[in-house]
Amino acid sequence: MNVFDVDRYLERIGCAGETGVDIATLRRLHKKHLMTLPYNGATQDFSDGVRLVDLDEDATFETSVVQGRGGTCFQLNRLFARLLIELGYDVAVLAASTAEGREASGLDVEHMFGRVALDGEDWLVDVGYPGPSYLEPLLVGEAVQSQYGSQYRLVDRGSRIALQRRGRITRWTVVYTFTLRPRQWSDWRQMEEFLVREIAADTDTGPQDGRNILCGRTFDNGQVVLKGRRHLTVRDGREEIRTVTDDAEHERLVSHLLSDAFSATR
Repeated sequence: MNVFDVDRYLERIGCAGETGVDIATLRRLHKKHLMTLPYNGATQDFSDGVRLVDLDEDATFETSVVQGRGGTCFQLNRLFARLLIELGYDVAVLAASTAEGREASGLDVEHMFGRVALDGEDWLVDVGYPGPSYLEPLLVGEAVQSQYGSQYRLVDRGSRIALQRRGRITRWTVVYTFTLRPRQWSDWRQMEEFLVREIAADTDTGPQDGRNILCGRTFDNGQVVLKGRRHLTVRDGREEIRTVTDDAEHERLVSHLLSDAFSATR
């Protein structure tokens, strides 16, 4: 029995009835998705094997969307691509890598996101990155684009494109690099094999270990990211970073970031 349901998906992210195929609707779907479903590294449970290619989309829909637990790029962006396709959008799946991830794996398929072709323009969509990153779709082009106090630009580096971001008082930094070449799910087989090797070599891979925590949440004018003990808040482009040393506070922050009550308190 298929669990994936477009109407249920739209209702879960607060976009019931938003079935238009236009940039205004795409913006709403993108931002509301980020605000409703958190980036949650703990949902990527590899205890029974690594499955990025042959992902059970129905089971993932139940966990990530219906239960509201969120997920990683391999879960959230894959589901979002399916939602957009079923609504009638022209979607291509893309691959990217961060500097840290590329150094660790040597692969250019560390991250999964999407491109939407709409009315003669291409838009980047990404609801599966912990942040900080863009809250609404980014137009593929040379112009600097502003969103909620932060600026974004795409820089051609020859063989790859660098997505860069800067806040109100920060310098340009690279979010990730990518190409516009459409990908197939099977392209992530290399990432599966890398993760299998990493898990086999590391006996301390518990998802709730304070050092391994990675979660993020979007609110109306910014984002919160918790990576290990590093807590980053971006509000209207202004960044605040601190280190969380108290275990009880750290646990509360994780719980709050992943709860449905998060958006009501911002």
